[in-house]
Amino acid sequence: MADLITVDDPEDPRLCDYTGLTDVELRRRREPAEGLFIAEGEKVIRRARHAGYEMRSMLLSAKWVDVMRDVIDEVPAPVYAVSPDLAERVTGYHVHRGALASMQRKPLPAVGELLRSAHRVVDAEPAGERTGAGTAPPPGPRQGAVRRVAVFEDMVDHANLGAAFRNAAALGVDAVLLTPRCADPLYRRAVKVSMGAVFHVPWTRLASWPKDVEILREHGFVTAALCLDEKSVTMDELAARRYGKLALMLGTEGDGLSVDALRAADEWVRIPMAAGVDSLNVAAASAVAFYATRPQGA
Repeated sequence: MADLITVDDPEDPRLCDYTGLTDVELRRRREPAEGLFIAEGEKVIRRARHAGYEMRSMLLSAKWVDVMRDVIDEVPAPVYAVSPDLAERVTGYHVHRGALASMQRKPLPAVGELLRSAHRVVDAEPAGERTGAGTAPPPGPRQGAVRRVAVFEDMVDHANLGAAFRNAAALGVDAVLLTPRCADPLYRRAVKVSMGAVFHVPWTRLASWPKDVEILREHGFVTAALCLDEKSVTMDELAARRYGKLALMLGTEGDGLSVDALRAADEWVRIPMAAGVDSLNVAAASAVAFYATRPQGA
């Protein structure tokens, strides 16, 4: 059972995990270096726990103590009870969800290990319903064959990255690979936008891009790069080929995939546009691509 500790000093060193949450550059440097990330809101906190992330501490306003009582009773980490005003002074913003948790990151798997057999976390919680005290937690990781992979190149917007992860989880993508310059999926905004989906889809970072396309080929994947080139095939044409293992490559906001990434890909594919629209937001494009290439019967 966790200790419930009332804190009334915003300079209390025990709250250091939660300081300056609105300073994006600071948090982007600090969180990976210190091996932590912040889960915001009851649902996201529960999903992080069910995915096997260890809790370092929790920060709650008074009205959320009873709501999170079952979690408080289960975890050994300290729980800090604070006023809404103090929470805002510590974090730098109004914590309207009233619940934050500092979670311990897990070591990222090697790319080859992930492609051989991903451990996808399945959340059995009905959509729109809250898991509360006395409710059985969602199932944990499930191991399975990896057939469809998403590769996100240099996606730096946390909201887009979170939305793309949510699309991947909802539409059955087995794993996600991130290039070295991609944003952090465990940054607070990415986690929040994904509604915790970043905990459900196995992911890791590529060390050398686009050279690491060869790792995908070694594991039998056809790589398909989303682009606007007239030489590309349509998404329907790609889906009709029914590749046994497919890696969908999506580029950064605005510029799309790099020239080197396009050269490294096996296929170029486009989403046909109408009404003079030239392209979709990368998160929207990911949803279309993931749905169009879903396995038959899914």
